[in-house]
Amino acid sequence: NAYKESGWLPEWASPGHRDCMIGSNSASIIADAYLKGNIEAADAEILLEAMLKNATQNEGRPVKSVGREGVEYYNSLGYVPYDVKINENVARTLEYAYADYCIARMAEKKGKAEIAKQYYEQSKRYKNVFDPETKWMRGKNKDGKFQSPFNPLKWGDAFTEGNSLHYTWSVFQDFEGLVQLMGGKEAFEKKIDEVFEMPPLFDDSYYGFTIHEIREMQLVGMGNYAHGNQPIQHLIYLYNYAGKPQKAQAKLREVMDKLYSPTPDGYCGDEDNGQTSAWYVFSALGFYPVTPASDNYVLGTPLFKTVTLQLPEGKKFLIKNVSRNANSPLVEYVQLNGKPVEGFEIPFAAFRENGTLTFF
Repeated sequence: NAYKESGWLPEWASPGHRDCMIGSNSASIIADAYLKGNIEAADAEILLEAMLKNATQNEGRPVKSVGREGVEYYNSLGYVPYDVKINENVARTLEYAYADYCIARMAEKKGKAEIAKQYYEQSKRYKNVFDPETKWMRGKNKDGKFQSPFNPLKWGDAFTEGNSLHYTWSVFQDFEGLVQLMGGKEAFEKKIDEVFEMPPLFDDSYYGFTIHEIREMQLVGMGNYAHGNQPIQHLIYLYNYAGKPQKAQAKLREVMDKLYSPTPDGYCGDEDNGQTSAWYVFSALGFYPVTPASDNYVLGTPLFKTVTLQLPEGKKFLIKNVSRNANSPLVEYVQLNGKPVEGFEIPFAAFRENGTLTFF
């Protein structure tokens, strides 16, 4: 309805269009809902049209947060440049590349092969802002050179309420590709370790004062990991892609135990439309949608001994935690309906029927 009435998808409705935040994240919501069978065919056609408009048109946007700020640069150069007076340019590039993946997924499902091919290719544009020297995402000027000087601890500027240590992982559509860019699984693991091991140092010169997201990062005592703000909340699950799921399990339990509590100050930062709660609910169940619009959830470690999900049509899905040590978050193996789970992902289809997911 918002698209029909205004000509643009809502990115931050409050109500109406609000000039707040970046990216075209409506794409992930729409694509994920469509692929999971929750959007009618007629509505899906209109919504795909709207997603493509976001990705191609610049004229007529009521506020900067609607559509894609800098889309003309993104579509000609493959990234939003650092030196063209468009703030938060690396964050925008990364957000747009992931949105392109979401468009491709939906177009593919609808049988629009050429559109899907184009947007799958565009989803690789995250590589254009990856600096092979520092192995961090970095601003790139219009002439193709990386901006200098570069401080990965600088908040804002090329990023949104975060720094390069937070946004480098915003490659939801191609973590395997990011692993290769960083030099393989071991290098990828060490790069994640670096976020947690680095002291909570920061550069707030872009803002001119210490914003609350920075202060919250300092207070949680997990290095440069800033769980109080959304861009990095999926990072812990990425240890799975490095072949180190037990590192993920230990960190997940630490965050659940340490950064959430049933008190007036029970959040470690912004709740932001339910995302910080959603992270906890999924993580407590033992899995998380690291990449909306894909088919899979990434495994973590469950918090409860038993959870029953009440599904439509009277179906039930049971999650069981069979533990020799009640205090240990570490998982030895997982079974889905009595059969071993290979790898670290569970398909969405598993949660459509009666079933049991057991963590040992």
